[in-house]
Amino acid sequence: MHDSVTVHMQATPEAIWALLSDVTRIGSYSPETFEAEWLDGATGPAVGAKFRGHVKRNGKGPVYWTECVVTDCVPGASFGFDVLTGGKALNHWAYAIEPSGDGADVTESFRLAETAALKLYWALLGWARGRTNRRGMQATLEAVRAEVEPAA
Repeated sequence: MHDSVTVHMQATPEAIWALLSDVTRIGSYSPETFEAEWLDGATGPAVGAKFRGHVKRNGKGPVYWTECVVTDCVPGASFGFDVLTGGKALNHWAYAIEPSGDGADVTESFRLAETAALKLYWALLGWARGRTNRRGMQATLEAVRAEVEPAA
């Protein structure tokens, strides 16, 4: 009930992190989350900051809002958040940035909570949702790379 994708980017970890941790920019990168906004007075990334994302599931629908809370926020290194339902974390998304060669390797990952309902869902539909998530993570990281790398 988890997976990850890694893409190498020719940019500094700090420049990459600045894009990934600015949730208001997610609509420029994600094939499913087309906008997000900070909540409760938050204006940027910090552990405990809340935001909500506007999601168009599978790029088609349904369309809904999800509330999220930042759980990991290390400039230039990592950014992570939990997707909440009824105040409980049901999914965790994370970005890890590791310096490598002429830039950094950037890994996006997700991990579903270990609940009975999610285990059943993953057993029945995990093959399809997992494939969709992998494609979405790849597309997100490729879009970030296109923006952060210098023009050739």
